[in-house]
Amino acid sequence: MTDTIYALSSGRPPAAIAVIRISGPQAQAACQQLAGGVPRPRYASLRRLRDAAGATLDQALVLFFPGPHSATGEDLVELHLHGGRAVVRAVETMLSTLPGLVAAEPGAFTRRALRNGRLDLAQTEGLADLLEAETDMQRRAALATAEGGLSRQVESWMDRISLIAARVEAEIDYADEGDVAAATPMSLEPVSELVAELATLVARPPVERLRDGVLVALAGPPNAGKSSLFNALLGRDAAIVTPIAGTTRDVLEASVVREGLPYRLVDTAGLTDVTDDPIEAIGVERARRLAGQADIVLWLGLPRDAPAGAIRVGARHDARPDLDVGQFDATTSVFDATTIDALWAILSDRSRQLLGDAGELRLHRGQRLLIERALGELREIEGLDLLLDAERLRVASRSLGEIVGRDATEAMLDALFRRFCLGK
Repeated sequence: MTDTIYALSSGRPPAAIAVIRISGPQAQAACQQLAGGVPRPRYASLRRLRDAAGATLDQALVLFFPGPHSATGEDLVELHLHGGRAVVRAVETMLSTLPGLVAAEPGAFTRRALRNGRLDLAQTEGLADLLEAETDMQRRAALATAEGGLSRQVESWMDRISLIAARVEAEIDYADEGDVAAATPMSLEPVSELVAELATLVARPPVERLRDGVLVALAGPPNAGKSSLFNALLGRDAAIVTPIAGTTRDVLEASVVREGLPYRLVDTAGLTDVTDDPIEAIGVERARRLAGQADIVLWLGLPRDAPAGAIRVGARHDARPDLDVGQFDATTSVFDATTIDALWAILSDRSRQLLGDAGELRLHRGQRLLIERALGELREIEGLDLLLDAERLRVASRSLGEIVGRDATEAMLDALFRRFCLGK
């Protein structure tokens, strides 16, 4: 028999209100024991909660959501308590004494929703992203998936693949009877439309980029002003700044949110081709590697040496009257805030191009790999060898089905639900 779980589902007390959720076959019995009865479904009722001896624990609003039409797909009770620590502790202690009730693990409520068909795997991953969202762009992207946007798209693709597969199977089974028109490459024309749609989604920026932020590397020769600019962009002294060349020997990273966009700024060691210092050599190698991996490079060296696509920055322009500003995309001075704001504006424009529209559907790495697998199979379909085409359609559909949780393994689910908080 399935245990009935309970947990505090609101913020840590003290707070104005604390919400304890109870889900499972003994939820109604627990409500009866605590509140003296079960209220009308989906209507808040003010009840006096009592312990086993009949002593008052609290006055609370009690709600009952009968399964399967509840958040978890099973009977669910919510207790809206006064949010003091002692009140919450007393009610949880009482619940722990009731038969069949156990304290919930993180993600247990959502896991039951997945198991009972109230959510699919894609929605669950979107919900996990929503709980972790720190910027408005992350929130909007996560909400689109949590509310079923990706799931509906995947189900639509699978339905269309089923129609194509049915046509192919009919041709294989009945072509010799003359009732079905002969299959030709044109009969599989809808496949090209599917390929285009899947490729468009795969090409969008991934969820990980929204979560981790746009990687911006400050690169250039020693003593070019990278650390000073790094501090100015952050608005604080994160890097040591001295007039001595080679002060920065390792990678220094800091995260910042600017106008709702997440960034990871990286200050790197000065790039030089000649050094006798083995530690500096390691720093230079790391700097080169990061500059190659970065989404955006701020280049503080000679413009002619800038990597392709880098933003060329003329740093310390106040101390360099001979600076040819026309060679640079931006000139900056740490003593002139307007120049730093102007550089941020360039970074913002470039980052918005990289991140795309906030409301677009985004893919996790695992989801991307599954769609790429389906895409690879669909691209091989030519309408000439129908047996091979039928198998490719089956593989493509099965890969898409894994996105919404068909054949999901327990190990994969365990990894996902480790991201959830207690009470969710």
